[in-house]
Amino acid sequence: MKLSAVALSCLLFLAHALTTAQGQAPARQIINDAIVEEDQAKKRDLIGSLSLQADDTIPGLLSAWSDGQYFLYTPPEGAPIAIELGAEKDAAGTAAVTKISDGQPLVDPAGQPVRLKADQLTSVKTNIGIRRAIKGVLDVLELGATDPVKRLQAAKTVGYSQALEKLPLLEKRLEAETDPEVLKGVKEAVGLVKIKSPDDKVKLEGFQLLQELQTLGSYDLITAGLKQAETANNPELVAAATAALKSVDSHRSFVNFFGTIFRGTSLGSILLIASLGLAITFGLMGVINMAHGEMIAVGAYTTYVVQNVFGAGLALSPFGFSIMIPGMHATGAWYQTYFLFALPLSFIVAAGVGILLERGVIQFLYSRPLESLLATWGVSLVLQQLFRLTFGANNVQVSSPVYLSGNWTINDIVFNWNRVFVIGFAILIVFGVWLILTKTPLGLLIRAVMQNRNMAACMGVRTNRVNMMTFGLGSGLAGLAGAFLSQIGNVGPSLGQTYIVDCFMTVVVGGVGNLVGTVVSAVGIGLADQSIQQILLNPVMGKVLVLLAIILFLQWRPAGIFVTRSRSLD
Repeated sequence: MKLSAVALSCLLFLAHALTTAQGQAPARQIINDAIVEEDQAKKRDLIGSLSLQADDTIPGLLSAWSDGQYFLYTPPEGAPIAIELGAEKDAAGTAAVTKISDGQPLVDPAGQPVRLKADQLTSVKTNIGIRRAIKGVLDVLELGATDPVKRLQAAKTVGYSQALEKLPLLEKRLEAETDPEVLKGVKEAVGLVKIKSPDDKVKLEGFQLLQELQTLGSYDLITAGLKQAETANNPELVAAATAALKSVDSHRSFVNFFGTIFRGTSLGSILLIASLGLAITFGLMGVINMAHGEMIAVGAYTTYVVQNVFGAGLALSPFGFSIMIPGMHATGAWYQTYFLFALPLSFIVAAGVGILLERGVIQFLYSRPLESLLATWGVSLVLQQLFRLTFGANNVQVSSPVYLSGNWTINDIVFNWNRVFVIGFAILIVFGVWLILTKTPLGLLIRAVMQNRNMAACMGVRTNRVNMMTFGLGSGLAGLAGAFLSQIGNVGPSLGQTYIVDCFMTVVVGGVGNLVGTVVSAVGIGLADQSIQQILLNPVMGKVLVLLAIILFLQWRPAGIFVTRSRSLD
């Protein structure tokens, strides 16, 4: 009954407003009249009459009413007046009084400002009907907001409510709207409201409009409309609703297909970035580096430290000693650049740790794969414990800069900026590694040692130094991966263990020692994983099936997709 009353109030007002737009009372006066009015139906009529008023003060005034900020003051001689008390009180607890009707201070017969206490006044109460009427007006007013985001949200709110009395306002907004995205939202709202109409002709227009728009959000309401049409045994409406649902289903398939390709490519790029360093240390050097995951964590923690240095600083307590790293207290755009500084530092720090590992442990274990595996596994455990002692056992949060926090939505396909960034980042890293290996003296030496270590040594190549530089390069790439992974998840001591298995899997499937194979393997695994998940709608089963497929593939081709002869395979 109350909803019907509200709808009737709005309809009465619309008829009145469209014919007598000129000469309408100011918004403040209408709100004052609504507050003092005792009849609830007339009160809602007055509130509804604000829907077409072009007054920016209306949302604030209605919100204050809804929040209980208004009072009724009855002077000794006269009718009740709607007022609002000021925020500042004097020593007696009184506050300045403002009239709602004109926003002017309330004065006594002598012309002096009146000051009152809240306990001397009657608070203006609201009920569910009043609050619904206020919300209805606020929703409609948002349709004319200057911010396109607010207009779009308002159109969606009105559309999903399927409030028939607001259809004229939506159609009027349709003529004035210029923003393409908001225009589509308003059209969807018009279509959703029309399919609720008791008039079959209007309802048919609504289904046809929704069929043309193919908006995913309209699916449930179209389904409800189809059931109503089937119940009413209306073949024309059933056909229109069915066509609209098929159109939305077709668009959903399009979105899922290209969305899966994007998500699979981004997942493959993450695997590629994390695996590329291992493809060098394991693929080219033949070192089974179980501490590769910790090199990733070194890069992630470096990013965390850089972020805090740009901010308020960082307090650490390794081995019980308190260390305070001072911060620069950067703000705004300067603070947002922290990630640009974190990228090279992550590479340098991880490369430095890798060189120390190679000089301290690995160089004594070349050609002894089992011992190097056990030794690096031990180093992995030591590094994890160091992370816990230094940064704590809990995960730490690295906030993404604003330029990696948004997304583009194109034809309902969401392209997250951080995912787009990782794809571009992976392409850049692969290109950089290719340049290093094929266009630099270090790359020439790496390839020479990889092809024939003894011959390279006979030609004067300092193989130990090349090994050190190569291991540092692979570790530095893992650090870069850690810098990016800090943007898509939390950073913790076990971060590396999450990716170490996937990294080995990617390198082995692609072909040990073949960087092109690593690229193909990473993208292929990413696409297969996302596709199977999309089909089964079960991420766990999707992961299991991908692992089974990899096992079967390696039974068929133990050397991977691309077979390369290297020192490790000789």
